Amino acid sequence: MRHKPTHSLRGAALGVVAAAAVVAVAGIGPAQAHAPSARAEAQAAVRQGTPGHLVPRELPPHPSSDWYASDVTRGLPETPPFCVDKTLPSAGATHRTFWTEYDTGATQIVVRTGTVAAARKLAAAAEKRIQNCAADWVRDYPEGTASGRDYGALTAEDGAHVYGVHTSYPDSEPGIHLFGVGRDGRTVTVVSWGQMGGFDQAPVADFKRTTTTAVVKLYHP
Repeated sequence: MRHKPTHSLRGAALGVVAAAAVVAVAGIGPAQAHAPSARAEAQAAVRQGTPGHLVPRELPPHPSSDWYASDVTRGLPETPPFCVDKTLPSAGATHRTFWTEYDTGATQIVVRTGTVAAARKLAAAAEKRIQNCAADWVRDYPEGTASGRDYGALTAEDGAHVYGVHTSYPDSEPGIHLFGVGRDGRTVTVVSWGQMGGFDQAPVADFKRTTTTAVVKLYHP
């Protein structure tokens, strides 16, 4: 028996870490959300000189809520973003998750590789996974529908690209996802954004600015 995809807005498919979603649902304030924990120890272990990450004001504006953010944390999120799971290595990675008071969330992952060639290969692999995401999802959940859009390349450092993926499953809310993949030298970033809805609800122009900012904030020696 095939189960419904665990594809809710506050789930892995939108790249929102579960802890952040619980904060949004429970109404816990940002200060309470970052109480000392094992994750805090990982945050403390992030070395100085870590490539720059987005901050909440650089995310596409939400019409009814501020954005909140975790600290920059070493490694990958506990729940990798939809479409790029099993694509990015934990070695050399840092991440930050973002959430709103509603069903909109985002994640940024930054991976500092050993060489420019490795970074090119990683960025290409992430893009290919996103390009194939809709078809892969339908193969896993044939009762549902999915489609993708290529929103084009951006002029940012060594290049960036933005994509969109829409998924829908019977008796479940549809989801719209935006992805930005970019590179500066040997450093790669993947930014994901998601909420309930369709392509008409996707803030593509704002997300392109977010992706450009994310890539510009990277650096390499």
